[in-house]
Amino acid sequence: MSEEAIRKVAVLGAGTMGHGIAQVSAAAGHQVVIRDIDEAALERGLAGIGKSLDKLLAKERIDATEAERIRGAIATTTSLEDAVKDADVVVEAIPERMDLKVETFRALGEHAPAHALLATNTSSLSVTEIAAASGAPDRVVGLHFFNPVPVMKLLEIVRGLGTSDATIARARAYGDAIGKESVVVRDWPGFATSRLGIILGCEAIRMVEQGVASPADIDKAMKLGYRHPMGPLELTDLVGLDVRLHIMEHLFRELGEQFRPPALLRQMVRAGKLGRKAGEGFYVY
Repeated sequence: MSEEAIRKVAVLGAGTMGHGIAQVSAAAGHQVVIRDIDEAALERGLAGIGKSLDKLLAKERIDATEAERIRGAIATTTSLEDAVKDADVVVEAIPERMDLKVETFRALGEHAPAHALLATNTSSLSVTEIAAASGAPDRVVGLHFFNPVPVMKLLEIVRGLGTSDATIARARAYGDAIGKESVVVRDWPGFATSRLGIILGCEAIRMVEQGVASPADIDKAMKLGYRHPMGPLELTDLVGLDVRLHIMEHLFRELGEQFRPPALLRQMVRAGKLGRKAGEGFYVY
């Protein structure tokens, strides 16, 4: 499948990652359909796209005509079968639970066209296990996007055990079409980016726990000393402490002691201090 052959992109999940993937796909000229389980979720997704486009308009990165074209290229549905029936690319962006992803890819094996590229946006789960559920593991790949999708340039392409070279080439073509720069990594717990990002965040939380430095000073040190655009604790607040805890628990089981979640992180999650979305994490918003 060449870049030109990508006509329709189906995005499964209208959350932060899903609606961002839908937006960049529509901006690239593709017809897009977003599928979620209810209309309320779809409305929230479209509202998120609207806010993102408004920011681009305010910064004069797009004009009103382009914003309207992008909005017009995006449809929604609650039916998975309708969403994928004539898709060239399917990107799953549902919650990070293996049972849900396996169920979804089993359905994709039944309903997606035989030529469709099937991708999961998982940040840490086994692409090989997810792919096996589809019955066509050769055409399943991990496409790990980064938040916010319209801004972040990186696309981490994850090769499962059965992923074919042709599928990797198709994934690269899609990444190029939507303006991303791709890296290809092997399916291994945490891949490359999550594994490195999580260990940095884990150590930063331990440093707060041990009283080494304040969250603000730890973040300032990494931004000024290592030129990170955002400190590890600011990033943890952005991603969500509960999300980070879930990934750490997974990597702890798979890779060992260095990923054991700090006690402070567990306490904060239990207290509802989940980061930006809750109004408080390592910082108050």
